[in-house]
Amino acid sequence: MNGFETRLDDALRLMQATRNDPALLAEARAFAQDLAETLRRGGKAMACGNGGSMADAMHFAEELTGRFKADRAPLAALAFSDPTHLTCVANDYGFEHVFSRMVTALGKPGDMVILLSTSGNSPNLLAAAKAAREAGVSSVAFLGKGGGQLRELCDRALVVPGETSDRIQEIHMHLLHVAIELVEQELGLA
Repeated sequence: MNGFETRLDDALRLMQATRNDPALLAEARAFAQDLAETLRRGGKAMACGNGGSMADAMHFAEELTGRFKADRAPLAALAFSDPTHLTCVANDYGFEHVFSRMVTALGKPGDMVILLSTSGNSPNLLAAAKAAREAGVSSVAFLGKGGGQLRELCDRALVVPGETSDRIQEIHMHLLHVAIELVEQELGLA
């Protein structure tokens, strides 16, 4: 089995491109600061995505409600991953509404929704961004492939390099981990 080196080289190249993109890093810093302020003011972080991005949303939320690097009080976060909600809404209203209905039900001004998408064109995430705007919930998109339609619908967009979902998701998760670490520091929890 050959090919690990090639794929690791590709991942390193994309991580270096991320590291050398001052606009992306500024957006990532601003996201971490916004997230810290949201949590400091008593708001919650909500996260969603499809497929692997759903797994990343769940991982992000559990790092906030559980622990990251040190024991600390839990931080208010949830992923829109309840299978009963997803299948109920998909069956009764259509899959494009599975996230927007959660934003409408749970989102309040002062909260933040994090939308994870490698394409930026998933109808259910587009609907969630629109629902966030209507509810006064701030929205942050983690995107790839130029950002798609979601880029323009969110308050903040982090568009990472890469053309394949795996590499894009790896960078998303790395940026989310760094943001959590910075939030813990900012809130004096680290």
